[in-house]
Formats: sequence, structure tokens, C-alpha cells
Amino acid sequence: MTVLDIPTSTKKPAGMSEAEWQARLELAACYRIFDHLGWVEMIFNHITVRVPGEDGHLLINPFGLMYDEVTASNLVKIDLDGNVLSDSDWPVNEAGLLIHSVIHASRPDAHCIMHTHTTAGTGVACLRGGLDPDNFYAAQLHGMVAYHDFEGVTVDPEEKPRLVADLGERNLMVLRNHGLLALGPTLPAAFSALWTLQRACEIQLAAQSSGQPLMPVTSEAAVRSTRESFQMGDRTQAGRTLFTALRRRVDRIAPDYAV
Repeated sequence: MTVLDIPTSTKKPAGMSEAEWQARLELAACYRIFDHLGWVEMIFNHITVRVPGEDGHLLINPFGLMYDEVTASNLVKIDLDGNVLSDSDWPVNEAGLLIHSVIHASRPDAHCIMHTHTTAGTGVACLRGGLDPDNFYAAQLHGMVAYHDFEGVTVDPEEKPRLVADLGERNLMVLRNHGLLALGPTLPAAFSALWTLQRACEIQLAAQSSGQPLMPVTSEAAVRSTRESFQMGDRTQAGRTLFTALRRRVDRIAPDYAV
């Protein structure tokens, strides 16, 4: 086995397409990676992906399970209205459905959407100035981060158009007083963008805790850093190597995600 080989389960349910099963395996692995990284909020928050070849169908975590309990087979298939399309003993979280369904519906390029309430991410979301551009990771996100004002727990359908308008064409969003959101044309692309934003938030809070002024990054350096980090080569392959490496770790420590 080479370092890039990923073991896959042979327990694909009868009648399920191979494309859907592979999407389930990748998404379940991602939930375990989030758990490994500590990007968890008990049974809350979500990662969703489109079901390949099925227009308007999504995979989401069962509401009530911890991330280390999510498997390929217990992911819930839903449509954009939240109707459950797969056999499941678990419901879907209403707040997660609102955020993810409206963005999937309005952004055809959003194959995957991730939402977190990490301490660092939510901490920066609570700061009046939001993300500070003056660190190595934030400098790689020049012009990539949108903001959406807090309107309470996201269960009101009237918030949908404002959420979509604030996101625009960007792939990262700081939900003020709330948390972080990332999307991408592939799951690894969304993951790499969110990982960069998360690291930027962690370093910002660590630097600001010193009480000392931050060394500024010039706009020219930020533009160059963003171009070199996110816009070289095929954007759909962004983050693939990073995600694959983390998936190998999950295969070693929690291979039961693939059932």
C-alpha cells in the first residue's frame, strides 16, 4: 500500500450508487477528522456534501450523534427542503438545514459546506474588527472572507436572502457572534480553506493576548500570498494532499467510519 492509498469499505448498501458511497466515505472521514482536530460542538454543527448525480440531494450528519459516531452508512440523505430520503432513525438539525440548504441552492459551485463553532473562530466572530489580516494565515485569505451579522439562532426563513447576499461569491464567511463557514467545489477544497481560516483565528487571538501591537502585513504581500496559496493550478484539487494525509490518520485510529 502506498501512502496515498485509502482503504474503502466493501459494505456499500444494495441499490446505492458507487458515487454516493464514495461521497459518504469521504464525508464520514471528514467528520472524524473534525473530531480529531477538536472542531466539535457536542452534537451540533454540520458538514454537508451534494450527492453526486442527484440534483438537489445532500448528505448531512444525523442530529443526536457525536462526530466520532458518524459513519458512511448513517449519514442522512435529504433534499433542499429537508425531506429525509434515506432510512434513518435520526432527525436533521433545523438550524443546520437552513444555512446549508440555502447556500447549496444558491451556489451551484458549493459541493461541500462546513460550519463550526470553534473557540477561536467564534472568538474572532465576536470581535468588532473581525479577522485581522496581519498574520501568515490571514494574509492568505485576502478578499476571500465575507461577514454576516448575527440574527439569532438560524431557524428563521426570512434570514435566508440576507445570508446569501452577504456571502456573495466568496467561499469563506464569518458569522458574527456565531462561528465560521466554508464552502468549496470539493470537500478537500472547503476543508483547506476552513483550516486556513481557523489557524488565522487561533494565531490572531494568541497574538492579541500579548497586548502588543501586531506587525502589519502589506496589502501587496497579502495579495501575493493569497494568489500563491489558493489560486495556483486546479482549484478543485486544493487541499487534496492535506485531506488525504488526515484521512490516513483516521484510517489508523478510527476506521469504523467506513461502515
